[in-house]
Amino acid sequence: MKFALFENSRIEAKKGIKAICPSCGSVLIAKCGDLKVHHWSHKKSSNCDPWWENETEWHRLWKNNFPNDWQEIILSDEQSGEKHIADVRTDYGLVVEFQHSYINSQERISREHFYKNMVWIVDGTRLKRDYLRFLKGKDSFRQTVKKGYYIVEFPDEYFPSSWLESRVPVIFDFLGTETINDTKDLRNLLYCLLPNKNKLDSTLVILYREAFIKNVLKGELFNKQQVSETPVKKRNIVERRESTHYYDPKKGRFVKKWRF
Repeated sequence: MKFALFENSRIEAKKGIKAICPSCGSVLIAKCGDLKVHHWSHKKSSNCDPWWENETEWHRLWKNNFPNDWQEIILSDEQSGEKHIADVRTDYGLVVEFQHSYINSQERISREHFYKNMVWIVDGTRLKRDYLRFLKGKDSFRQTVKKGYYIVEFPDEYFPSSWLESRVPVIFDFLGTETINDTKDLRNLLYCLLPNKNKLDSTLVILYREAFIKNVLKGELFNKQQVSETPVKKRNIVERRESTHYYDPKKGRFVKKWRF
């Protein structure tokens, strides 16, 4: 946790200080070591927010792109009383959640239902194979008539399958905490899968990192300024076409359609 309450003000962790958790009201102690980012930790084991994960340097770098007043915002459901701490909630009502560790589908669905207007940003460097899988398929993505938008057939071959059924946009960050000066390196861009009920293909939007951040700050998403030029080989420009496969429950897999 980046912020705690001390003398009625939100402060970052400082060595030797005890403060109060703004969510559950319990005592927090400052963790200011050399290996991990400075943060607040509950003095005793706590179920303050079961959705909260240990904050990595990657988390902190992403959070710092946004005003402090937007970070770690407590949101409550008026009917159930359920409350959670959003990583970032903008003044425009958008929640941005940064996810490094594995998350099961039940928790992902619960978060999307609770926050509603949200986007995920996923650390694509947690598993080295994820970026390699993406590189393997990048030249097969089909460009659409809309700049920066692509159709990805069988996206489970190129992206983590656990995110493909998300009902909100999922943005993959393959850069992590690195700094790569080569502007042509694909890791400097962001890759957003839009929600799609069709399991056979997905729509991918490729975004400039800096422009995406700037537009979130302005309350705008996916406008032409933040959509990237083609970073993959151009293929036929197409509109979404009818799928060539269907799901066969008897075989338990997708099979090719036969045309007569």
